[in-house]
Amino acid sequence: MPLGVFSFLHMTVVDILDIIVVAALIYAIFHWIKGSSAIYIFIAIILMFAVRLVADLVGMELVSAVMGTVLDVGMIALIVIFQPEIRRFLNRLGRSAGDTIDKRNFIDKLLGRQDSHKLVSADIAEICEACEEMSEQKTGALIVLPHINPLEDIVATGDKIDANISRRLIMNIFFKNSPLHDGAMVISSGRIVAARCTLPITDRTDIPARFGMRHKAAVGISEQSDADVIVVSEQTGRISFVRSGKVTPINSINSLILLLGNKTEEKQ
Repeated sequence: MPLGVFSFLHMTVVDILDIIVVAALIYAIFHWIKGSSAIYIFIAIILMFAVRLVADLVGMELVSAVMGTVLDVGMIALIVIFQPEIRRFLNRLGRSAGDTIDKRNFIDKLLGRQDSHKLVSADIAEICEACEEMSEQKTGALIVLPHINPLEDIVATGDKIDANISRRLIMNIFFKNSPLHDGAMVISSGRIVAARCTLPITDRTDIPARFGMRHKAAVGISEQSDADVIVVSEQTGRISFVRSGKVTPINSINSLILLLGNKTEEKQ
């Protein structure tokens, strides 16, 4: 019998289903980390697991024991190495589940969480007018607008301000000779919370070359939290709006007002 060599495999419907689920999981993880440096580590782990599986099937106990030990110990290193990717994945999964199931309000009330954004139309107008003038003057700016996630760790990296939202104050902070211009500004609960904050840089490799470090930082924080980010390019003066890792060019200030207003309405 040509397939007699596989006679030791006793396949059932459950086994086939198990294989399909694992294959789908591996594909999802591969798609998730594709384009990052973690992809090569993931491939190496899959190869080691395949070697252990083959060793178990053919009865190579020593090889199986060695590979099992390597994989067991490597799980700790795996968590450390993939920490940014794991955090980003879980964050996206949680937000997607909340949006899809439409139970976010119930979950937020259950956990005692509230939207810390709460921008009123006057605040939106001040922010947008500041961005419009900075765009005309080609003054670089990076403004983070958190929602449920308070971003306390990000605020801690900068200088706390706790001031009313004001067009002039925003422009003065990002003025190139200001000691606070380098870094991000965090605006939350109708207040300018902090400036000169440090943001995580995305590790994506598909970011267009025309985008500088401000855009990469904006993408990075929007991937790891539910914050919206406004970027004003120092080189071109162009305004970009970043949400969930997606960069949207702003062609008119009214577009930015609508984006900020829509987000506020969704969260109320």
